Amino acid sequence: MSRSETRGIKRSRGRDVIGLAGWLAACLGIAQAGALVTGPAIPGWYAQLAKPVWTPPSLAFPIVWTALYITMAVAVWLVWRETGLASAPIALFLIQLGLNVAWSWIFFGLRSPGAAFAEILLLWLAILATTLAFLRRRRLAGWLLVPYLAWASFAAVLNFAIWRMNA
Repeated sequence: MSRSETRGIKRSRGRDVIGLAGWLAACLGIAQAGALVTGPAIPGWYAQLAKPVWTPPSLAFPIVWTALYITMAVAVWLVWRETGLASAPIALFLIQLGLNVAWSWIFFGLRSPGAAFAEILLLWLAILATTLAFLRRRRLAGWLLVPYLAWASFAAVLNFAIWRMNA
């Protein structure tokens, strides 16, 4: 008997496919919610900000974030298959997902790099907690979040530099 069956979670191919599609839709939906304020701010406000020379080109961000949102969706799906929706790891994932979209709205929507830096520190802690919780439940799921944690670390440093250069 598999671990999920011993926990009372019935698994079927149909449920798994629908679950994966649902997590992909949720993660990519959050990406879209962030893009609502990010996209319009890029050519004007963001382009005018002083940025460090090591800032990636604007085109890199949607490419990297799309890949990260897809790996996030696969990671949460792997854990969801074993724990169901009502579990601490899933709750942590949803918290960090909310903090993820909030950062876009604070940085680009409110045009507040200082407040966004404070928020990204909370986001980083939430991603770390989620990664550790996922590693305990399903090792692959935790490892799938490591690139996200690394990118969020880079984003925090970039956010801090932009804030300080434009204060």
